Amino acid sequence: MNDRNLLGPWIRRFLLEHMVAERNLSLNTQASYRDTLTLLLPFVSKRGGIAIDCMLVDDISPVSVRQFLDHIECDRHCGGATRNLRLSAIHSLAHFIGMRSPVHLAWCHEIRSIPFKKTAKTLIGYLEKPEMDALLKQPDRRTTLGARDYALLLFLYNSGARADEAAKLSIGRLQLGDPASVRILGKGSKVRMCPLWPVTSATLMRLVAGRNANDMVFLGRTQQPMTRFGVHRIVTYYADLAAKSVLTLKAKRVSPHTIRHTTAVHLLRAGVDINTIRAWLGHVSLDTTHIYAEVDMEMKAKALASVDISGLPPTPRQSTKLPSLMTFLRGL
Repeated sequence: MNDRNLLGPWIRRFLLEHMVAERNLSLNTQASYRDTLTLLLPFVSKRGGIAIDCMLVDDISPVSVRQFLDHIECDRHCGGATRNLRLSAIHSLAHFIGMRSPVHLAWCHEIRSIPFKKTAKTLIGYLEKPEMDALLKQPDRRTTLGARDYALLLFLYNSGARADEAAKLSIGRLQLGDPASVRILGKGSKVRMCPLWPVTSATLMRLVAGRNANDMVFLGRTQQPMTRFGVHRIVTYYADLAAKSVLTLKAKRVSPHTIRHTTAVHLLRAGVDINTIRAWLGHVSLDTTHIYAEVDMEMKAKALASVDISGLPPTPRQSTKLPSLMTFLRGL
């Protein structure tokens, strides 16, 4: 058997040589690719009746890859975006092998010819100002954990940070003087600066008082650094509490990313330009940030209300009992 046909050595080189040494991909990307292979290899092994350590490159066939993608959507109930993410990792592996082994060029071409699935563009979720205020009122700030939770929610709203970014935030990255700011380590190891409100600065100052600069800002019950799952649990817990007093929250799925979207929409409503919001959130492209302008119904209603419709024909007689569109929009 030709060792160049064995899949195992190629997988090892791909994970260590390509992703780390050559590309220096972010830890999140490395974890995503490893997760894909962790799912793919046992799936192909079971379907083909082949031991994983004996698998050949050609065992990852176009047919098996398509079956795996169907498994991701149908059996694991993942969405189209997750399906495309897994396929992207498989494409990358095929490209790596094809570039270094000419005998596998045809195989590489077949694998990379598997298309991405077009997915429906869903509207993002965000909170209105009264909903966000209700969420911030839930923690009992008289207790240690309640004060921590309030600081976390307020920081997420102020900075628009992702859950992982908040969990890994060290005290040394806070500048709580005047003006107050925070250095956030985001995706791709990119660092961005974000100003802090005086109330956020004062709240964080009380939270981190007397602790070392290398300590994480947000700690769990056992004084260990919080994880992104812990951040998610805190947000959803208080969202459920807030939904008891603000009924509109019952129909919304609130997560740390929902608060991130909320920050962007509220900045946009406050008149902050879209490029500043892009830098605030750490987006690479303006295209990502433009989605907030698309979903904000309040701004759309104001734009529509400013249109001069005085020259339009009068409303038909049978609809005179209905409130006009302009009256409806002014009531939003």
